[in-house]
Amino acid sequence: MPTSATIDRHLDYLRVQRRLADRTLAMYGEAFKRLITLCEKEQLLLPGVRAHHVRGWTARLHAQDLGPRSIAITLAAWRGLFKWMGREGLVQLNPVDGIKPPKGPKPLPKALSVDQAVALAAHEPADDEAASPAAATRQAREAPWLHARDHAMIELLYSSGLRSAELLGLDVSAGGDAQGWLDLQAGEAHVLGKGSKRRIVPVGQAALQAIRTWLDLREQLTPPASPALFISRLGTRLTPMQLRNRLKQLAQQTGLPTHVHPHMLRHSFASHLLQSSGDLRAVQELLGHAHISTTQVYTTLDFQHLANVYDAAHPRAKRQGGKDSKGGKDSPDEP
Repeated sequence: MPTSATIDRHLDYLRVQRRLADRTLAMYGEAFKRLITLCEKEQLLLPGVRAHHVRGWTARLHAQDLGPRSIAITLAAWRGLFKWMGREGLVQLNPVDGIKPPKGPKPLPKALSVDQAVALAAHEPADDEAASPAAATRQAREAPWLHARDHAMIELLYSSGLRSAELLGLDVSAGGDAQGWLDLQAGEAHVLGKGSKRRIVPVGQAALQAIRTWLDLREQLTPPASPALFISRLGTRLTPMQLRNRLKQLAQQTGLPTHVHPHMLRHSFASHLLQSSGDLRAVQELLGHAHISTTQVYTTLDFQHLANVYDAAHPRAKRQGGKDSKGGKDSPDEP
């Protein structure tokens, strides 16, 4: 079977059987395009790929300045492809097994401070925004339902640490086809996470109140039969791109000094919860991480927070800008 046809079958399997997220499917699709190109250069079909080919291709991709994380995703996609081909009886061995990507620095997830997260959730249009004719026209068209919807989404992302796909997959109520839903009476969100794993997460009072406000206005926009909790002006389920764009716009209006995306609120939820509780295992369960090592990155963020507090408050700490508590410059040799 031609390489492209085999990969198309595998992508259908990932989409239908594994139910991978659209973003993951897109990244895997790019990885398979690389594999097709490399196989064509070597005049190979997939069953003819061996470990030495994969090692050489990995080195070539690294030499072409593909980052370690992108190479890791590429190898993961290839490894999954050959594993599936083995189950289908198309190959005997998996040539990607045991091959690791080059090591690279692991960037820490970026999180908002508590004050920034609260400011974003509590954002109201500023006076100068309302003063311009264009802004006034926009607000007349969108308010109050748009503000209520965005407020509910931000509160829920920060309150429960949801992924964007989990948030946008929520329906108003449980149903046979629902990926996720809210139980307002119990104060819980039932979500479908990675790997089609379900979990229940608590929803805070501020988020519950924001959601109730949104639901009251939502009924005016779409027929009750529409299942999606968060919808667009047309009554359709909100898309990840629409969510990212709205969050970016609101962060700019709030005056936050950084680009804000939905996953940053998930990072903020985890970091702030760990700072307050110190319970890493509980944070792991709430985030839906399969392995504790994935959650441990937030301990580094927690330490950074403590270090910043120390730098700002301790009289003997080295202050930013190189001045000590008396106003003099630190000695360059001081440990």
